[in-house]
Amino acid sequence: MNRRATLAAALALTAGLTLAGCSADGRPELKVVGAFMPQPVNDMAAGFLVVQNSGDAADRLTSVTSPISDDVTIHESKDQKMREVSSFEVPANGRLDLERGGSHIMFMKLKQKPKQGEKVSVELRFEKADPITVDLPVKETTHNPKKP
Repeated sequence: MNRRATLAAALALTAGLTLAGCSADGRPELKVVGAFMPQPVNDMAAGFLVVQNSGDAADRLTSVTSPISDDVTIHESKDQKMREVSSFEVPANGRLDLERGGSHIMFMKLKQKPKQGEKVSVELRFEKADPITVDLPVKETTHNPKKP
């Protein structure tokens, strides 16, 4: 009887460790690259970046905040029309591209206009992953980099 109890305990422990290992693998692993803001010409600005996810689970970008504006939103452009959205998917083992002519961060009613060479801090908030703080280097108004 003692032997059975020991075997049952060992099996339960093994099953528990296996389940714990499975849940740890299913997390998004996010990294931001290629961030920038074109120098604004009025009291609005746009921000662009790529969120790379090397994890096995998808996530969603749900909001962005910045000290430069109290009105920061995320937008998509489709059929040459821009509209605010509530979130963007960051696919598992994939990427979210926020780029000119497409999805982007929109800053309204800027508290100050950053100049080329300065940096603008933003905090990206996600459904699952911890927030990520990123500095957007301010580039010339026409800056349009190659995709990373």
